[in-house]
Amino acid sequence: MCESVRLLADYLGFRNSDLSGRASQRKPHHLSPNPEDGDSMVYAENPCKQRSSVLRVKLAKEWNDSCIVLSMRKGRPVAVIELSQNEQRKLELMASRPKSSQRDAQRAKIILACAEGLNNLAVSERLGVCVQTVGKWRSRFAAGRIESLSDAPRSGAPRSISDEKVEQVVTKTLEQKPKACTHWSSRKMAQQTGISDHSVRRIWKAFGLKPHQVKGVKLSKDPMFVEKVRDIVGLYLNPPEKAVVLCVDEKSQCQALERTQPILPMRPGIPERQSHDYERHGTLSLFAAYDTATGYVLGKSHARHRSQEFLKFLKEIDATWPDDGNELHIIMDNYATHKTEKVQRWLNKHPRFKIHFTPTGASWINLVERFFGKITDEAIRRGSFCSAHQLKKAMDEYIDANNENPKPFKWTATAESIFTKMENSLS
Repeated sequence: MCESVRLLADYLGFRNSDLSGRASQRKPHHLSPNPEDGDSMVYAENPCKQRSSVLRVKLAKEWNDSCIVLSMRKGRPVAVIELSQNEQRKLELMASRPKSSQRDAQRAKIILACAEGLNNLAVSERLGVCVQTVGKWRSRFAAGRIESLSDAPRSGAPRSISDEKVEQVVTKTLEQKPKACTHWSSRKMAQQTGISDHSVRRIWKAFGLKPHQVKGVKLSKDPMFVEKVRDIVGLYLNPPEKAVVLCVDEKSQCQALERTQPILPMRPGIPERQSHDYERHGTLSLFAAYDTATGYVLGKSHARHRSQEFLKFLKEIDATWPDDGNELHIIMDNYATHKTEKVQRWLNKHPRFKIHFTPTGASWINLVERFFGKITDEAIRRGSFCSAHQLKKAMDEYIDANNENPKPFKWTATAESIFTKMENSLS
């Protein structure tokens, strides 16, 4: 087109800029035959520029035809987007949902704008995308609706690790151990199988294998395990009417540790600081009885941990919960001090005490252990005590604070769920 303008300007005697400007301002029929010379084509407004030449006639006709074609040219047909109610709702959700990717949200906004009747240029200006992008997703949506807005799956690079190699890694991980080691590492497995350690980690992740982790588990060998669990769980979930259920145990070896340097308090941006070394100032044993219904705790500290101290604590329980016709159901473990002759004789004289022993190796079922965990975390572990008496005072203050507003622990597990969980841990 530019070459035609240049040649026409040369042969007709116009400058290139003049001819381009006039062509843009005139209609295609500005070129008309001269009545005095039928072989020539001249501009009606410039008769002085007439020249008779066959070549000039051909160029003028070419220019005239080009102008006509340009004036009649139209764009590609644009697909009309009409949405159903379901599609409208899905696209609006896709465009506004926080979990949607920016890519999907933008495509949904493009289709919604096209459905308003806007052309591609108007949509591109509104959303700040190029016109070609709008046209691309308009045509795709018209052909395949909402499903076409998602990218097609890409093939990617071919696999470099065969199924046999994957099977080898999994088999070695499950059935073998490396030389002189207790478990596999990704580097050791890579050396054995001839693949990268990154590939080993990806295979382990795909099959849920974690050789670097170990989980502690202790299963009770008590022959009466099922019966004892059902008995204790029944007391938690459905206690006898007008009965008190107490979880009794002792926390031994509570150490009075004093830091060798003063504890530095917490500051903005700086946590509390304390020295790693300490001095020992004796130990205490905390006896506790936890009321499962109210959350009330009876606690007594003693220097030693014998049957005498335990019997003394049973008498404290008897005095705290007086005999008003209600039964006292005591849940405790199988520690030797709980089964001495002195203790048994005293229990026989007090028939309202109903003893329920936890299964061997299953102290986790005793709710008082949760209280021991709380008092350790909140009052003992980070403390600094210059004497056993100071430690005893700290524990007594914590128990008193708990009893001012007691909140019982809520037991929700049934006996069947416990058995199922234990079976799954063995599989």
